Amino acid sequence: MVHPTVAVLERNLALYRRLWLASAFSSFVLPVLFLVSIGIGVGGYVGTIGGVDYLAWIVPGVMASTAFQMAIGESTYSVLGDFRWVRAYHAMRATPVEVRDMVAGWLLYILIRVEIAAIVFLGITALFGALHSPWAVLTPVIAALVAMSAAAPVMAFAASIEHDSYFALLFRFVMIPSTLFAGVFFPVDQLPQLVRPLAYLSPLWHGVELSRAATLGVAAPWPIWAHAGYLLLCCAAGLTWAIAAFRKRLQD
Repeated sequence: MVHPTVAVLERNLALYRRLWLASAFSSFVLPVLFLVSIGIGVGGYVGTIGGVDYLAWIVPGVMASTAFQMAIGESTYSVLGDFRWVRAYHAMRATPVEVRDMVAGWLLYILIRVEIAAIVFLGITALFGALHSPWAVLTPVIAALVAMSAAAPVMAFAASIEHDSYFALLFRFVMIPSTLFAGVFFPVDQLPQLVRPLAYLSPLWHGVELSRAATLGVAAPWPIWAHAGYLLLCCAAGLTWAIAAFRKRLQD
């Protein structure tokens, strides 16, 4: 008998097989176009940062932010829809599938999508000569941590609301500011002193710095264990919240 978590994963993959073309542009093509336009185009004016060309400097940020945005995007309307409109989770609850299986199956689905995108992106950036260290092979693992640290709490949020209008607030006040001010495009130390702690709170900043340390072979601003530990803490807290939110929603 297939494990319930695997059954949920198979269901999500079966749905994605019918819809993958709609997300191919944002998952694979858009990051590469962004890399070329900003990394090479704007990079010609920026020059170097920290002794490396702007293209090599921005690559890890784009990879981490792509994982971050994919995780948030996949954890909003799809989760709310399966509760409110499709009621797929209610159907699952009538089977041997437990709440933890629902959450784990969806997170595994997101992880597979993020890892495929990260590996493809890594291969393309290698062709551009933007990887300066063999430790760059660890960036898909870092992308996975970023994705899980973002997806789990957003899943919990999606399971806790009744209307999709709240997602506009999430995108406007969480996802976009995190992408702009988490060290993806410029060093965080260029921000005002009072604003920097907000960047440090974002799991994206920790993912960007870990990825940059891996692709450039340089030291991260904080010890590696501190960055990784913060991401793992966000994952654990988000997972706990998601399971509780799913369970509460299914009991209502």
